[in-house]
Amino acid sequence: MRLGDLADRRVAVWGFGREGRAAIAAIRARLPQQPLTLFCGVGEAAAAHAFDSSLDLRAIEPDTAALAAFDIVVKSPGISAYKPALLAAREAGARITSGTALWFAERPEARVAAVTGTKGKSTTTALLAHLARSIGVRTALAGNIGMPLLELLDASAELWAIELSSFQTGEAGPVELGIITSLYEEHLDWHGSRERYVADKLKLADVSERLLVNATQPSLLERTAGHPQRLLFGHAEGWHVAGGFIHRGGQPVFDITRLRAPGEHNALNACAALAALEAMGFDAAAATAALADFRPLPHRLQPLGERGGVEWINDSISTTPQATLAALGSLAGRQVTVIVGGHDRGLDWSDFVAAMKAHAPHALIAQGANGQRIAKALRDAGVAVEETGDLAGAVARARALTPAGGTILLSPGAPSFDQFHDYAERGRRFAEWAGFDGREIAGIEGLGVR
Repeated sequence: MRLGDLADRRVAVWGFGREGRAAIAAIRARLPQQPLTLFCGVGEAAAAHAFDSSLDLRAIEPDTAALAAFDIVVKSPGISAYKPALLAAREAGARITSGTALWFAERPEARVAAVTGTKGKSTTTALLAHLARSIGVRTALAGNIGMPLLELLDASAELWAIELSSFQTGEAGPVELGIITSLYEEHLDWHGSRERYVADKLKLADVSERLLVNATQPSLLERTAGHPQRLLFGHAEGWHVAGGFIHRGGQPVFDITRLRAPGEHNALNACAALAALEAMGFDAAAATAALADFRPLPHRLQPLGERGGVEWINDSISTTPQATLAALGSLAGRQVTVIVGGHDRGLDWSDFVAAMKAHAPHALIAQGANGQRIAKALRDAGVAVEETGDLAGAVARARALTPAGGTILLSPGAPSFDQFHDYAERGRRFAEWAGFDGREIAGIEGLGVR
């Protein structure tokens, strides 16, 4: 469905975040006289009216009847496609689309490398754009990473580095190259089950002409084995990490200690970006030197600096126990106090507990809505853990527990919604409580076309 197909139809936009605003602006640009209804939150109504006073504003959560009154509903990614009201409205004849789907329909000629994965997708997408630009390729960086595709509706680029969340993979395509960085349990509240989450992630494979996947994950290899043009990263014949270096086959090409984003998992993300660049026909070898210039993205193992004699690291983007384990692995050899816990989606923490039993950090602090459940699991396994009600208390306790020269790591392994609007707000507040300026860690560099 293209934007022109919305003409003279009954159209509603659901959601007034950045994606919703981008959808409204794109529709207005192509169809200025098109009547539009917006479903938004009560607290968003005034801002929505200021944004576009011609909108038919409905500050409600729409039910089936409200949605079924429209021919087309353009929904934001955070609204689950499996909401009963949406499913029933579709059955009643309403067509459900999104900004992602509309952009792909409008731009079939774009050379797209689309990245998804439970973890690593943002860093890999940003790395791909950074590396491509370093060798003179005009590149767009957009999608779930922080710039809706519809904001770049008429932009031109040689390469589109697009991040897709699991909410968006079913809305994309066709794609010249799909990249899957990892696949773990995540977002069960949106998808409804682990099986559906995995199936939705893998929808990217269905629309990708070629598919690049992480060879270090056996389950991912098994699930993508049927793709006719599958490529791999993380294996000995291609781009992989071994002996402290990024290799291309048997040739070491980059010392991973030169990466500003720490940890072997970030070196593997770099391999994914290099392999993607190569698969798209560009000179990946010429781009490797630019790895040293890549700045870690905000809230992703982001070194904040030293305060009070200890180092502070913000990994607020960590929303799975596996991500927390990866963060701890990147800090091996340091005296680390790690803060875990947040919104409880019922994820399985047994692997984390087993890892902590085998090799615990200097101190563990569990906080937030699922902090008590995590702390109990750790104590039942004989692992010492402190427990606080919220993140502010955890920061204060971490400061008291961590020796001079040690490291305090926020890597919650859980979403932020129990205490904060999103992971970015959580990271900013953590930085402020540590003694830093939270405003300085907010932005992602390089969004848009360069």
